[in-house]
Amino acid sequence: MLAASAVAFYRPPSAVAAVIFCVAFAASAYPVASQANSASVTSYQLDVDAAQQWVDTKIDLRAGEKLRLTATGTITYPADKKHPDGRTFGPDGLARGFEDLIHEYAVSNAGHGSLIGRLGDDNVAQPFAVGTSTEYEAPVAGPLFLGINQSLRDAEAAEGNFRVKIEVLDPGLSTAAAMAIGGPPETPVPSITASLLQKIPRRVSDPHGNPGDMVNILLVGTPEQVVQVFARAGWVRVDRSVQDAVMNAVIDSLEKKDYLTMPMSTLYLFDHPQDYGFAHAEPVRVAMSRNHLRVWKSPYVVDGRPLWCVAATHDIGFERDERNNKVTHKIDPAIDGEREYVNDTLSRTGLVTRRTHVALADPVTTASTATGGSFHSDGRILVLVLRNDETASSK
Repeated sequence: MLAASAVAFYRPPSAVAAVIFCVAFAASAYPVASQANSASVTSYQLDVDAAQQWVDTKIDLRAGEKLRLTATGTITYPADKKHPDGRTFGPDGLARGFEDLIHEYAVSNAGHGSLIGRLGDDNVAQPFAVGTSTEYEAPVAGPLFLGINQSLRDAEAAEGNFRVKIEVLDPGLSTAAAMAIGGPPETPVPSITASLLQKIPRRVSDPHGNPGDMVNILLVGTPEQVVQVFARAGWVRVDRSVQDAVMNAVIDSLEKKDYLTMPMSTLYLFDHPQDYGFAHAEPVRVAMSRNHLRVWKSPYVVDGRPLWCVAATHDIGFERDERNNKVTHKIDPAIDGEREYVNDTLSRTGLVTRRTHVALADPVTTASTATGGSFHSDGRILVLVLRNDETASSK
């Protein structure tokens, strides 16, 4: 249920309709208008039902649009063996318990059953905590969804709803860039020249010099900007050693958090090991299935900032390591999918100012990893130029 407290403008259920209505102060009213006129909006109100994990608010945000979200209401989970009296809670949800570590919730650091949001309608959208009240600024344009931080099993039995008021504090700009869904459109990056690309190794290697994953992404930015864009996109820096992994797993368990930073093996480029390792994993399945990548600082500088090389793959299970017959991770052989996953997640942060795909004179299209698994690609490299201003570092 969506209502407006003034002249409200939102994305209509039918894309054909783009008519502006003046709406009275009624909870049953459904305002219809063009997003181009969203500057006229003052607030919306809608219900998020406990039986649904995600609700499309029908509101399209612009980059830079600022909202205040406040919520009331309660949701009840029925009685079970551990909770014979059932559990009723508000928009901040239930305090996380040890049993929650074996469940997959969209926002790992938010309460179980709490109100959450996301910008975008697909699997690469990064959910964020809302709770009783929060302010949110859209990093890029996209549709706003609200949901409950719960499992599908929770939703099947849950009752109640949260009533959410969404106030527009700043409507953002009406420029084409501010209304580009999912990040900036592709444009050439003249500084990434053919001669520079020839200097970039096509593949990384293991400690014994065996060729492995291909370099499929280039980043332009300072070390701080590289770390920031991955953090903003929900990627986590992985542990560098087994000792680190054990310690962090214990700490995360004590704090009732999902452990997502399992270490990855060391590979080499430019004769040195990766500078960073990042993962975007599912809780519980992190040991078997995760999006992950390694980042190396290259010897080259582009427009005054370092050029970084990335090898990104998606672990989908286990297979035999042909070097030693031990068990190792199996990657999805269609590795271009992981390249585009990185593209989508990072570009939605608002910290990518330019992006493009470049074709190489001598591309890698089929090869094997250092452990013997095969992969294939169209051979293109994704180039992402990170935002380079004081605003980016202060947010």
